Amino acid sequence: MTRGLALWSNASRAARTATTSAATRSPNFTAHREATLILNAQFDPRNVTLEPEYYGDCDMPRFLERKPLLWLWYMFDKSPAGLNLDFGFKFRRALAPFIFKKVGKNFKCFPFVEFTFGYNLEVGDDVVFHRWVFIDDRFTVKIGNHTSLSDYVNVYSHTHDINCRYFVSNLPTIIGNNCRVTYHSTVLAGTKMADNSMLGALGLLTRETRSDAVYVGIPAKKVKDKDPRHHCRPGDHPDETIT
Repeated sequence: MTRGLALWSNASRAARTATTSAATRSPNFTAHREATLILNAQFDPRNVTLEPEYYGDCDMPRFLERKPLLWLWYMFDKSPAGLNLDFGFKFRRALAPFIFKKVGKNFKCFPFVEFTFGYNLEVGDDVVFHRWVFIDDRFTVKIGNHTSLSDYVNVYSHTHDINCRYFVSNLPTIIGNNCRVTYHSTVLAGTKMADNSMLGALGLLTRETRSDAVYVGIPAKKVKDKDPRHHCRPGDHPDETIT
């Protein structure tokens, strides 16, 4: 937490220096100064409330350890530096071990990915999160080696009772090794994707999948088998240029 606050303290000091001179030139100095102080305060995560802080199952001491780094992650993604992909991969990879429960080697994360707590998330080796992925780790979420989550994927670990929305059940959600969760699909709480399985675009996973199979639809159903002899890795395809 101290490390995250120090980073934001430096950013806030730089913003304060840049905006004070502009405020002094304004005919309404007091109004500009108050607005500047409010703006600068938002760089400090202690002045910010994030949605998980409203959840009854939030382990507040563990979350507060991670909150400055989560705020840094989210604000970095909204900056010009965050859109620099190569630098962004390295920056998020450096933050991940201090936020997640576990993270493997070569983790790659594109901009605008968000999490609930962070401390219930386990990520394997060579995992890729694409843009706008949301990981709801209110309970255990495990993502295996060589797995990819495409743009706008949602992965949940909690569900609400259909009769009373205030009753919440937390269930472990597991995505196995070498899985693909493709565009705009959703993995519901308590489900398990077996190794080398795939969830097609816009799919809604409500049950456990079989290994080496493709599932599509709402709710997702098996439509075909994959060839288990061909578990490709990045660089296997001769025409591949981006992994």
